[in-house]
Amino acid sequence: MLHLRLITPADRTSDVVRLIEKTVGTTHLVVLPGAARNPAGDVVLCDVAREAGDELLSSLQELGLDRTGSIAVENIDLSLSKRADKAEAEAPGEGADAVLWEHLTDATHEESTLSVTYVAFITLATMIAACGVVLDNAILIVGAMAVGPEFGPLAGICTAIVQRAPRLALRSLVALLAGFAAAMALTAGFSLFMDAVGLFSKGQLEADRPNTGFIYAPDWFSFVVAVLAGAAGMLSLTSAKSGALVGVAISVTTVPAAANAAVALVYSDTTQAGRSTEQLLLNLLGIVLAGTLTLTAQKAFWRGQHRRQRRQTQQQQGLQG
Repeated sequence: MLHLRLITPADRTSDVVRLIEKTVGTTHLVVLPGAARNPAGDVVLCDVAREAGDELLSSLQELGLDRTGSIAVENIDLSLSKRADKAEAEAPGEGADAVLWEHLTDATHEESTLSVTYVAFITLATMIAACGVVLDNAILIVGAMAVGPEFGPLAGICTAIVQRAPRLALRSLVALLAGFAAAMALTAGFSLFMDAVGLFSKGQLEADRPNTGFIYAPDWFSFVVAVLAGAAGMLSLTSAKSGALVGVAISVTTVPAAANAAVALVYSDTTQAGRSTEQLLLNLLGIVLAGTLTLTAQKAFWRGQHRRQRRQTQQQQGLQG
């Protein structure tokens, strides 16, 4: 269930209340006249089944409530109420499958912003991966994958394509490209320093690496895994199961490939640098493709669910009439 806290202008409260009352899957409606001070107006509280949340939020925005008042949404971890159980049963579909598009857009907007923190995380992840490739240490590679924040901009690109949001697409693309460019440049400098103090060497990079050699050996399996990870990552975001994102992160070799390319360039190994870059691009393409297709399928599925729900409501109203 979701909890909505709305601030409505006094002259729009009745419209908002009617909208909530006719939306299938809502309950626990509370109206507090004149309770809001900034902005001034009434406060309307209600709970709504997650699977009905996106439709209600869209309708509230059509009323202009996001401009004249306020719409705040919270997840309810526990609700002991038969009315809530009834509302969830009446709402179309399953809550775990529901997509809150406004929440997804807001989340990806935040995660796909080129910030100091984002650059720091992707740089540190790339440096950890550089140590992993030189030492042929798979544990360091997995750690670097988990630390890397690159799925945020990738998810932003997928969301922007499906929602036709060019600003989000541009912001995400800038964060992705500039983030990797900065991380690779700083990792190259880090590699030079490590070489100067005798901790990195060209011999280590070009030696037989049974644990990390896959990083610069792109093939169809790399693309297939990236596609599967992209689909899993988008499902994780849309279903609010963020714990699955860790598994997604350590399934693809984006950060390790960038690290391997940076170290290889330092030692003028153009072969490894080129193949690592190919691995990186192959993974990015697979994730974006799968993520976009997953969101498109989810959007089509929920449109079908809501159409069926409307037809059933209209039929019931016709029988009652």
